[in-house]
This record gives sequence, C-alpha cells and structure tokens, in this order.
Amino acid sequence: MKLSAAIRRTEATQANVNNSMAFLETQDGVLKSADKLVSRMSELAQLANDVTKSTSDLALYQTEVNTLKSQLSSMMSETFNGVSLFSSGTSTTPATASTLSVVASQDGSQTIGITQADLLSVGRYVGTTSSLGIDISSATGAKAAISTVTAAIQNLAQLRAYNGAEQSRLNFASDTLSINKTNLEAANSRIIDVDVAEESSKLARFNILQQAGTAMLAQANQSTQSLLRLLS
Repeated sequence: MKLSAAIRRTEATQANVNNSMAFLETQDGVLKSADKLVSRMSELAQLANDVTKSTSDLALYQTEVNTLKSQLSSMMSETFNGVSLFSSGTSTTPATASTLSVVASQDGSQTIGITQADLLSVGRYVGTTSSLGIDISSATGAKAAISTVTAAIQNLAQLRAYNGAEQSRLNFASDTLSINKTNLEAANSRIIDVDVAEESSKLARFNILQQAGTAMLAQANQSTQSLLRLLS
C-alpha cells in the first residue's frame, strides 16, 4: 500500500514539474518577443543617427518607439493559468532570485526554484511609456539611445539564460521522477503480482499428481472387480 501511494505521488509530482516547465516555456516565448521588440528599437535608434534625416523623420521614428514601449509594458502583465510570468525588480539590474518553488520529489524533500523574470529591468532602460526611456526625436537622443538599448538587450539575454537553465534542471528532475516511478512499480510488482512461471510449474505438478492418483484409483477398482469374478 505504501509503495502504491508513493507511485501515485510520483505521478502527481511529475505532472506538477511538467506544468512548471510549460510555465517557463511560455515565459521564454514572451521574452523572445521582447527581444525582437527591443532589437527593433535598436534599429530605429541607429536609423535616427543619420544626418540626412529631418526632424519630422526623427519624430516618426519616435512614434514607432513609443508604440513598442507600450507593447513591452503590456507584456509585463502576461500570466500562465493566472500566475504572473514576470516580477518587478527595483533597478536596471535583473532580479534573479527564485520566486516560485517547485516540489521535485514524491516525499516533498526536494524543491527547485524558478524565477518570474524581471522584465521591468528592461523596461527601465528603454521605457514603458512615451514619456520614459529612450527618445530618438533628436540627434542627441538618438546617439544616447544606442547604448541604452544595448544594455536592455544584455538584460534580456540574462533573463533568457536563467530561463534556459531552469528549464534544463526541471527536465532532469522529470527524468529522475520517471526512473523512480519505474523502480517503484517494479518493487510493488514483486510483492503483489503472481510469479507466472512458478505458479505454472505448481499447476503442472498438481495436474500430474491428480492424474496419477486417478489412474491408481481406477487400477485398484479394476483389481477388486477381477477378484470378485474369481470368487464367483
């Protein structure tokens, strides 16, 4: 009974670990989109560093940048089954402390920390509203924006690196749970399952003894009948 319960807990734990992996995969998908968004900002900043561009041209570039800022801001509110994918740090350096704890063993003794990525550390560089972050509507702002966006891209790279490392660890935990489940099932089987070979041998032996006994009884009956015929 204890082994059967352990098997059920292992199955449930593995399901939880797989759900956490899906959480991280969803998070990484959003980070990948954020990377494309910030890369576009970087491209626009470089385009704005063109002496042939007029003030009205730079204003048009800034309009697109402001739209991208709003999109980045909306990404920060993404959730997975109601659980926020992202947390908010307090600086431009990404907060990397684990914010969620995943139980990775059926007895609850092992846990793995995963992170709600600090996407706001990127937003603090490039901005999340039109009045914050980079401003490429002037030549001076365009020059400053390039280094700012480069720093934001570095933060995104760090966030994705942590995400990948956590996914890798959860994969190993899932593999371990699969192996443990197989071993628990084998142990449980040795206790409750019938040894088919042994039971088949016993059945064959019983049948042989039964047939031999029946034959001897039949032979004894025939001997009695022969004796009675002689006496008569």
